[in-house]
Amino acid sequence: MTVYDVARRLPAINELRDLCRSLAMLDAILSPDWESRYYSFGSAWADGEELASMRNGSGDEYSIVFSAAGACVRGFAHESEMSPYGHDGEPWPGVIDELPEVFRPFAGEPAFADEDGVPAVTACLWRETTDDRWHHGPIDFPSGDADPDGATGLFRLLADRSPEAYQRFAEDYYEVSVDLGAVSDVYALRPLSRRLVSSLHQGVTPEDLAKDAAEIGYPCRCR
Repeated sequence: MTVYDVARRLPAINELRDLCRSLAMLDAILSPDWESRYYSFGSAWADGEELASMRNGSGDEYSIVFSAAGACVRGFAHESEMSPYGHDGEPWPGVIDELPEVFRPFAGEPAFADEDGVPAVTACLWRETTDDRWHHGPIDFPSGDADPDGATGLFRLLADRSPEAYQRFAEDYYEVSVDLGAVSDVYALRPLSRRLVSSLHQGVTPEDLAKDAAEIGYPCRCR
């Protein structure tokens, strides 16, 4: 799978935003330790902007900026043949060359680069609010690589939006049994309740998650 395949599988902007909030909330429930979480969401990342992110702890990550202009997705697979580290610190040709001007500031955002300012990007997609589909640049991918830009690993839960996909991921990553019905409830953005939270993590309460829910913008019966 490449960014071309991901573009065909991503939902509309609002649906993607809801999915990202659900992923972040599920990870917050399963992992009270923020540093151990895979997915996160900041509903007040910047003025008028929200940020969904993924980091796998091994150098791969993505960031999705939601704004009034639409949404911009940046993915980085650090071992990809398309990594800027193998090309004089420059993104692979075509990855961000046609990024619309309205999203250009995100490409230069310090949070999306390493400490030396090298842009951490191997995949990029965007969609303005008036668009009817997701876009990407024209890319001549390296030959002989089934996952040249890292899209398969980076965006697997965005491409497969089923609760079962998250259940499989979480049981492998967190090494715990994960209740599928509870995952489905969070995917449906049902407010956090004691029953819902405890079915995913015994001993954790909605009150414990009040700060996380507020940061994510997820409905919560936390009082």
